Amino acid sequence: MKASKLLDIKPKKKCCRSKPRCKKCPLVLHKVRKAEMVGIRGKELEKVYRRARKN
Repeated sequence: MKASKLLDIKPKKKCCRSKPRCKKCPLVLHKVRKAEMVGIRGKELEKVYRRARKN
C-alpha cells in the first residue's frame, strides 16, 4: 500500500488480534501515524506498516 494512502485509512472499532493484523487494525494505524509524526516518510513508512502487521 502506498505511504500516502496509509494516513487516509479509517481504523476499525476494535482490534480482532488475528495474525497478521488486518489492514484497518487500530493498533497498526496508530503505529503508522506515530511514525509519520516522528518524520518517517515514503518507503520507510511502508516498512513500518508491514512490521506493525507482522507482529
